[in-house]
Amino acid sequence: MPSDSVFAAIGAAPGFFVSVLSVLYILASAYVYFSLIHQIRSRPPNPVDPGHSSERAFGLPEAVLAAVLVLFLLLNISASFSQPAIDFSARNLLANFLLMALLVLFIVSFLQLRRFDVIALGGFFRISFIRTLGMAAVLLFFAYPLILFSDVVTQRLFGGGSSKQNIVEFFSGSHTIEQRIVIIVFAIAIAPVIEEFVFRFFIYGVARRYFGRLIGVTFSALLFAAAHAHFPSFVPLFILGSCFAIAYEWSGSILVPMTMHSLFNAVTLTALAFPEIFSQ
Repeated sequence: MPSDSVFAAIGAAPGFFVSVLSVLYILASAYVYFSLIHQIRSRPPNPVDPGHSSERAFGLPEAVLAAVLVLFLLLNISASFSQPAIDFSARNLLANFLLMALLVLFIVSFLQLRRFDVIALGGFFRISFIRTLGMAAVLLFFAYPLILFSDVVTQRLFGGGSSKQNIVEFFSGSHTIEQRIVIIVFAIAIAPVIEEFVFRFFIYGVARRYFGRLIGVTFSALLFAAAHAHFPSFVPLFILGSCFAIAYEWSGSILVPMTMHSLFNAVTLTALAFPEIFSQ
């Protein structure tokens, strides 16, 4: 009869293969994004925009507006960290949505008054819908290991609080279908469009114009992570924001990071809604 050590070795085999596959997945993810960065760096410098359109570049008025917007966001981030006891609720969610929607409308109106073609500038029709969806799904698939690995490292180094954001915990604790529907619509259809427009299209676009791609990606990702006002998830959100910016720069269409963002939120909420299927 087989000894106990044999049974132990057989039982450990699946865990070993899972570990090997996980390492390979992480290496493949790093390779994909380093390849994207290499392709971006090999392109000739484009002083206009990631969409590679014939539109003129952002100018000094856009830089001033971006600086004011960044200052406004920093003040809100500071207020969020100084008052962490504020309960997250549907009312706060709606208020946040209205505020961000007004910001987007103001930016769009400002750019139109400055005679910018926002559609061409963001590359909205640069890529077909099917191709956009496919690119977003593939890039998100290879972004996940980097995000999860950074989350694990952060928890190991700092420990402490949960890496779940307030909206995630609110969704987990919601007791009515109406609340969950509101959160799903906001997280999948609204927040990705608004946040990607603000952080990637405008703030990254202005930072890239004056400081280059590297500083633009880093700064927009840092601001994106800080704007969520949740320290335990800061590093994973920074990695996520960086992947969004790289996807935007590489594809030339803001719809790609918007779709990635929407898919990411959809997967997260699905995992929370069906915990018996998806492990944490």
